[in-house]
Amino acid sequence: MSSRHERGRLDLAELAREVESGRIETIVTAMPDLYGRLVGKRILAGFFLDEITGDGMHVCDYLLACDMEMNPTPGYAFTNWASGYGDLHAVPDLGTLRVAAWLERSAVVLCDAKDAESGAPIEVAPRNILKRQLARLASAGFTAKMASELEFFLFRDSYGEARARGYRELRTAGDYVEDYHILSSTFAEPVIGAIRRGADASAIPVEFSKGEWGPGQHEINLRYAEALEMADRHVLYKTAAKEIAAAQGHSLTFMAKWHERHAGSSCHVHMSLWDAGGRPAFSAGREASPTFRHFLGGLLAHARELAWFFAPTVNSYKRYSEGTFAPTRIIWSVDNRTAGFRVVGAGPSLRVECRIPGADANPYLSYAALLAAGLDGIERKLDPGEPFAGDAYHSAELPRVPHTLADAIRELEGSRFARDTFGDAVVDHLLHFARTELASYEAVVTDFERTRYFERI
Repeated sequence: MSSRHERGRLDLAELAREVESGRIETIVTAMPDLYGRLVGKRILAGFFLDEITGDGMHVCDYLLACDMEMNPTPGYAFTNWASGYGDLHAVPDLGTLRVAAWLERSAVVLCDAKDAESGAPIEVAPRNILKRQLARLASAGFTAKMASELEFFLFRDSYGEARARGYRELRTAGDYVEDYHILSSTFAEPVIGAIRRGADASAIPVEFSKGEWGPGQHEINLRYAEALEMADRHVLYKTAAKEIAAAQGHSLTFMAKWHERHAGSSCHVHMSLWDAGGRPAFSAGREASPTFRHFLGGLLAHARELAWFFAPTVNSYKRYSEGTFAPTRIIWSVDNRTAGFRVVGAGPSLRVECRIPGADANPYLSYAALLAAGLDGIERKLDPGEPFAGDAYHSAELPRVPHTLADAIRELEGSRFARDTFGDAVVDHLLHFARTELASYEAVVTDFERTRYFERI
């Protein structure tokens, strides 16, 4: 169909042949919601080819205005009970069409959210938020290449078993820290290998997998791509990984911090810019270019006020613990894993690694925030200063990553840059989403409280 690194990619003619042969029967037709989950429908392939490729499909617009439990959430201007929760138009981006090799006789395609009447892009949809920043970047003469390094914990328990236990006393697939360990990762290979193969055969090219810094923790690295394609790979991979694990009676989690005794799970984001001629914009021979330094200056200038884009849940902030390879300080350094921004590579491979996002981040929103901040740095020629050297965990004078979701919300509330960049409607929508998530947490009585106070208070 395509090159080796694009194995599994489909165009409409190839899809039609696969359907005719009976090799593909179902098209998973989905769009990312505010959490980065895929929501949509499974469509019979014949109907998809006849009706959906040109006209798209309708889904309820509450999908962009609900919480984790799928509750329609009051208070959004975009849609609400007063407006009747109408439909939006989910239009397949046929450039995302690929085999879903981990599913039986299935393909998958991602959709863009559009207004059902006007056909205009819905501005609060995550994929559209990223597309607008990519358009701004293109107007400045650049394209972005990015990569997500996603970590997760694998468990011996199925999702049903974990749910029945209240997610307590779960059994990790490994019993000790297995960072780079070949032996322990061999024990997990029935699941991890299936994820590698399933993703790579579905036009989600995989580079490698490895054990990570926790018992049962793993990382599967995907090949970098242009920003929108990489965000698409990210969400498809997360879905595939969960479904493959579930098919084998296991579960895995992309929570940023699933247990206080273990390391958090990150989503380190690598990024570089390229000019209109396809040349790397971050390097000037052997030296870093002014574009690189200004981009980095923008990242540093806006990281705190855009922290919610990298850490969207209450749980996200429990990952920021000193001495765990999760960053607590907003600073840049060269190949230093204690810094929020780590510069790696040289020449054409020179890039910035943002270590702030956790594995729970929505890649469309994280990428949009990073590119917007970097572009502002280029436009205003912001200087990042000299690289930090040493242990950033113990440098009290350095600016900190926000400690809680409430802190991040306050930073975003006060950000003029966010409103100028994303627009009031988008920022208000995202803030309402964040406040709703926080309010849901604050209303719950936790196991910690019962254990601590039930008898002794």
